[in-house]
Order: sequence, then C-alpha cells, then structure tokens
Amino acid sequence: MLRSMPEKLPQLKNIVVYGLGAMGRPIARNLHEHNLLIGVKNRTQGISQGLLNELNLEEYEDDQHLFENADCVLTCVSGDQDLIDIISDFKHYLKPGSVVIDCSTVSTSTARLIAEDLASLKIDFMDAPVSGGVEGAKKGTLSVMVGAELAIYKRADDLFHSIGSQVTYMGKIGQGQSTKAVNQILVAGVAQAVCETLAYAEKNKLPIAKTVEVLSAGAAGNWFLDKRGLTMCKNEFEKGFKLALLHKDLKIIQKSLADLGEESQIVNKGIVEYGELMESGDGDLDISALIKLKRKQLHNEEDND
Repeated sequence: MLRSMPEKLPQLKNIVVYGLGAMGRPIARNLHEHNLLIGVKNRTQGISQGLLNELNLEEYEDDQHLFENADCVLTCVSGDQDLIDIISDFKHYLKPGSVVIDCSTVSTSTARLIAEDLASLKIDFMDAPVSGGVEGAKKGTLSVMVGAELAIYKRADDLFHSIGSQVTYMGKIGQGQSTKAVNQILVAGVAQAVCETLAYAEKNKLPIAKTVEVLSAGAAGNWFLDKRGLTMCKNEFEKGFKLALLHKDLKIIQKSLADLGEESQIVNKGIVEYGELMESGDGDLDISALIKLKRKQLHNEEDND
C-alpha cells in the first residue's frame, strides 16, 4: 500500500553519486555544474578522491557523515549484485525520506526488491536507467526512463534535467528497467544490422564514407550508423558502450523472457556473438566491434560457396 504523502515534496538538492565509471563520472560533473552534488563514492578509493579534488568537493569525515547529509544517492554500477551490495553499505546511514535513484541497468525484479527493502527504512527508490552513451552523459543529454511513485519522481525534476534532455516517467517501480530492456533489444538489433551491412559494403569495395552518408539520408538512417559507421570501418572501437555490458544486459533480458516463457532471436544472437568477442579479449571494446565478427562470417560464407 502506498503511504500518504503531501501534494508537493521538496526537490532533491544534496546528492551523492555512487559509482564513478564511464557514465557515473560525467553524471557527477553535470550535477556539480547545477550545484546539486555534495559528494561522490566509488569502491575504488583513488577514483573518488580524484573526482573530489577535481570538483573541489567537501571531504566528509567518513561514509556515515557523507550519507547523513544527502537527501539522495544516485547509483550507477554494472550489475545486479553490485547494486545490492553498495546499497547495503550505505542505506542505514540515510535519513527517512531520502531517495535512492538507480541509473544502472539491472533486472526489473532486482529494482522491485531493492525498493521494498528501502521502504522498510522509509527511504524511497526510483529505477531510472539511462541511454545515450558516454557522449550523452558528458553533454547532459541522456534519455532517462523512470519507474517510481509519481510524487517521488517529481522531487527529482532538477536532478534529471541536469543529466538528461529526454526524461520520461514510465510508471510504477520496475517500469524504468522494463523500458531499458526494450531499448537494449533494439540497440542489439540495430547493431547487428548495421555491422553486418557495413561488412557487406566493405566486401563489395564500396566507398564507406559515401555509403554511410547515403544510408543515413534515407529510411535506413539511425543513431548507431551515424555515430559509429565510419569509426567501425576504421577499426576504432575505444569509445562508446562496452560490448561486455551489452552482453550482460542481454543476459538479464534473456532470463526475464524465459520467466515469461518467451525468447528473442535478437537477444539470443547478441549473446552468442558478443560472447564470442569477449572470449577473444574484446569485451572492453565498443559494441560496434561486432563488425569484426561479421567480416569473418562473410569470409566463411564465401569460402563455403
């Protein structure tokens, strides 16, 4: 049962970011630019100390004092168990009425379990996964998909609009993660199509820059083709969304689908293909590194003709 709340609750203005990876660091910087950040935390102490120094943030005596002064902790980590572990580290330091906002990609069931656990401490929770890549995080133009009680969601207007240009309330807790799952299926499918298409274009010795230009101008145009088309054909895979993370996301989705008695060919194929690249040591490369595998597949098809 939802507890009764006043019509309008105060905006969240004292935020700690926990998780300073490729997405967490720029998110923290944007919150700082909007005077909303009071501290940062990472399981690797040197990373958090470096950002503390860069942003000239106050150093609290210990974790208890840091989290006691926060009205919100924004988390951004890699996996379900990571999220559960870090929240267990700080939840007892938070004041009742505080909010935890998770921008990670985890399962819907994990989001709901965490929300129930925090509610027992009178702490609110939002699942707010993001899309837009490292570039979007740096520019503050992420797409944020939020699952939460509506009154709690409205407390984060300033926060969300300091990190994202598209902020969408998707409904109850868990709906943010469900929306992100849909997003990741589409990301995987588009990556498969674009990487295979450009590998085929290379095989036919087409001028790649012109090919990307003409495709982008028509019905085949999309963000991935525009942002990664030229770089993948130059074998530049260092920036962007790590393929190991998409593989992790697809595994979460595969399990969720299995629980419903369903499956997705896009998801299954993505898990196999990105798994193969990870076995080759390419897990830290951008998802556009999939073109390496598509080139091999085309070569093998020719050999079999």
